[in-house]
Amino acid sequence: MTRGVAEIIGKEKLEEKLLSGKPLRIKLGIDPTSPDLHIGRAVTLLKLRDFQKLGHIAVLIVGDFTGLIGDTSDKDSERPMLTKEIIEENQKTYFEQVGKIIDLSKAELHKNSEWLESLTYRELGEQADRFSVADFIARENIAKRLEAGKRVSLREVLYPLMQGYDSVAIKADVELGGTDQRFNLLAGRALQEKYGQEPQGIIMSPLIEGLDGRKMSSSWGNTITLNAEPSDMYGKVMSMLDSQVLTYFELCTRLPIEEVKEISNNLESGALHPKDAKMKLAREIVRMYHGEEAAEAAEKNFIETFSKRGIPEDIETVSVARGSALSGILLEQGTVESKTELRRLVEEGAVKNAETDEKIDSIDISIEDPITLKVGKRRFIKIEIL
Repeated sequence: MTRGVAEIIGKEKLEEKLLSGKPLRIKLGIDPTSPDLHIGRAVTLLKLRDFQKLGHIAVLIVGDFTGLIGDTSDKDSERPMLTKEIIEENQKTYFEQVGKIIDLSKAELHKNSEWLESLTYRELGEQADRFSVADFIARENIAKRLEAGKRVSLREVLYPLMQGYDSVAIKADVELGGTDQRFNLLAGRALQEKYGQEPQGIIMSPLIEGLDGRKMSSSWGNTITLNAEPSDMYGKVMSMLDSQVLTYFELCTRLPIEEVKEISNNLESGALHPKDAKMKLAREIVRMYHGEEAAEAAEKNFIETFSKRGIPEDIETVSVARGSALSGILLEQGTVESKTELRRLVEEGAVKNAETDEKIDSIDISIEDPITLKVGKRRFIKIEIL
């Protein structure tokens, strides 16, 4: 249970509860700020599954209401307020995606608009009375923004209250979250005490880096999404830094920890090449989300394509009207997550005609003839003309 855990709050009481044999209510909340979950989210989802396998009750909350407000726990600037329409669109397949990791048939599923939307000003006032402004602005990222003269909205002050009240609403025994969520997680303990409940235990997991070495974030396009195609998922793992591999083995897989330690020892001694360790990681991650057969096929495709510098046989093919915009095609097909990502890739010379190796020099070009594109290190798309 301590695998991938950075900090535990209320440890002694939590150990006592676990030893009692009583099924505990384990809370995890996820805001639908983007349509696809990535494996950075899977770190806490896997911990939720660990508890579920021990017979505890997994309580998953999709924050359709908190998502409107926006959490700035890990942000260095104010997060824009999302519309209800965007939140509804983003959350459409969240439970389905989560079902790749936890057993939904044995989980309790909620959206927090169930209880947050009906709260009154009086109730908000009573909850807010448990905290001071000093508590809020003492948070590292908020303090830095204030020091830099950046705006901090009153809306942001409400978010910890809302996440905390989620714990009251579902009577959480334990809440899971990343280390960036510490203040919000503690708010749950404070509000539970106010409402006469026993404070929840808190288990925090470390944050993982994305493919470019920064924190994994959908807005930066450095993610591996749970819905990624097997070959794309495999290729993205292979594109990460060698230094990230052991962290991913520990936090993003459930390969036995003894085996992870053996991989670490072999890497350190030189008995295992970093590329081979990365291939083992890529295969394991694909297997988790797509099955053993897909993992084998993805590995075979990678070896044949990149060892021989060829074009994969099973690449996505799309038919478009002559003159269609390149950016529109790649966004619609999910080859890139945003125009920002595409622009960055083009500027880096990482979008090419896969057959001629000629670089694409603008995101604004129109597709006039059939072409097979290589996007980044591992993504291919074949574009045909209707």
